[in-house]
Amino acid sequence: MSELPRSVRIREVGPRDGFQNEPEVIATADKVRLIDMLGRTGLRRLEATSFVRPDVIPQLADGAEVLAAIDVPDDVSVGVLIPNEKGLERALEQRERFSEINGFLSASETHNRKNVNRSIEESLAGLERTFGAARDAGLRCEGVISVSFGCPYEGHVPPERVFDIARRLAEAGAEEVGFGDTTGMANPRQVQEFFTRAREEVAGVELTAHFHNTRGQGLANVLAALEAGVDSFESSFGELGGCPVPPGSTGNIATEDLVSMLHEMGIETGISLERLLEASRAVREVLGRPLGSHVLTAGPVEWNSP
Repeated sequence: MSELPRSVRIREVGPRDGFQNEPEVIATADKVRLIDMLGRTGLRRLEATSFVRPDVIPQLADGAEVLAAIDVPDDVSVGVLIPNEKGLERALEQRERFSEINGFLSASETHNRKNVNRSIEESLAGLERTFGAARDAGLRCEGVISVSFGCPYEGHVPPERVFDIARRLAEAGAEEVGFGDTTGMANPRQVQEFFTRAREEVAGVELTAHFHNTRGQGLANVLAALEAGVDSFESSFGELGGCPVPPGSTGNIATEDLVSMLHEMGIETGISLERLLEASRAVREVLGRPLGSHVLTAGPVEWNSP
């Protein structure tokens, strides 16, 4: 096994990626309470909401209200999802409440069309303008590339295409590029080869892995990414989330499953698993249904002496 990182950075995306995928609209007060709980787990980065059109994602139509009401420690960097320049204009009305934006597009034309009704080139041009305006406002920019490891419509996605998009995002001002396994198609061998190349092909920016557990390979893919030198991950408490297209694209890897595995491997995260589980239990109560998280069901590993 290759030498693994001694510590990793985890960005919690459940309040955005998770809540937007729920069939019902979660009450603003519940969102605020859950985000405040997450902000006290030791997480240092937290995606709180989005500024997508309310008629498109009604589950997050209260983004401005959520930002205005949350109370997280000063050392927690709050981020929001921004689809375009119009979304950034709306978000900037709450400029003092967040410090990062996340812009996104897909690595396949078909998925990008189905997701945002644009070509890849149209999305890139829009993100270049959006990132420019965001940096002028002093915001940190992350670009996320969906279906980086395979597309449910087009199949194989050439890594060269993904790296080309990543370089465009970096040139536009992204300090970080996230590679999304949006529908859970990646496998560990592919992930290790991909990130080994990505570290050479996309230099000078933080590389982040965003895995879904749709087919149960999420944590195996995390290990493969770690072996390739990745030390930045995105995850969602309770294993919330998914992708609106196509059907059956279930949740992100659970943050508590990720933290538990890393801690058992001796890799530091700075996160309290106990407090994280409290937040996941709370969201389970709000949703009123079982969640996919394994550690939430089984509890943390306990090494009891005989």
